[in-house]
Amino acid sequence: MLDFGREDFEVLLSETLNMEKYAKSKLDILGDKVLALAFFEPSTRTRLSFETAMLRLGGKVIGFSGTEATSMVKGENLADTIRMLDAYANAIVIRHSLEGTAKFAAEIAGSPVINAGDGSQNHPTQAMLDLYTIWREFKVIDGLSIGILGDLRYARVVNSLIQALSYYRIKLHLISPELLKPRQELIEFMKSRDMKYDWTDDPYNVINDLDVLYIVRIQRERFPDPMEYERVKGTYKVMPKLIERSKPSLIILHPLPRVDEVDFTVDSMPQAKYFKQAGLGVPLRMALLKLVLAGDKS
Repeated sequence: MLDFGREDFEVLLSETLNMEKYAKSKLDILGDKVLALAFFEPSTRTRLSFETAMLRLGGKVIGFSGTEATSMVKGENLADTIRMLDAYANAIVIRHSLEGTAKFAAEIAGSPVINAGDGSQNHPTQAMLDLYTIWREFKVIDGLSIGILGDLRYARVVNSLIQALSYYRIKLHLISPELLKPRQELIEFMKSRDMKYDWTDDPYNVINDLDVLYIVRIQRERFPDPMEYERVKGTYKVMPKLIERSKPSLIILHPLPRVDEVDFTVDSMPQAKYFKQAGLGVPLRMALLKLVLAGDKS
């Protein structure tokens, strides 16, 4: 996210709003382009929304999900795989379990590389989607009170979202178990950006102050110690009784998938915006691909 500035975000937000009208139709501006999807980790929303976005823009999509059907099972290294994708496509979208993989790919490829998630550090296009959803709901981001609840240590979207929010004047409430407090480097980052933030382990302490409640699941697959996961799993389950104490204007966001951290009864509450948020992933990624591959072309 730090590759972008606030002005870049404003351009992206505006372009995404423009792309909404084409999210269920077609804008044929990338007919001569091919997008490669290199997903070394499982994905539903990110992969399918990138694929849908490219198709809506008139482009073509190649790629894989998992390495089982690639030459990597024969021993091909990551660098050579990236070189081949670069030879076939105009841009590459990559997701990998190892931190720094997207940057590594960008150093090898001549085509643009978009990070769709690497390790436990970055998930920038999800954070862009989060920013857009907040902006679309409130028409502003400055001045909001935003709470992030759940796994603040291993959830990569938390890093990217906080980095994005550092460009805005917001109040940030961090809500997690002691074991899942943000990493020290993220705390140092927030201090360096002079962000206003606090921490609590109880969402009831801050719920009545929030404009946005952003929930992240506890990331079982990223825990180095399974016993550590066992100690914190199921810590939170957002129920209607919590939301009923909030402002009427509160919105609830979640990058999905959820496990058990949001009760299904919350889905029908007017504050629940997470499925709408996921749907906006198509116009957001349409806007991103358009800006990367076609610039201001309309």
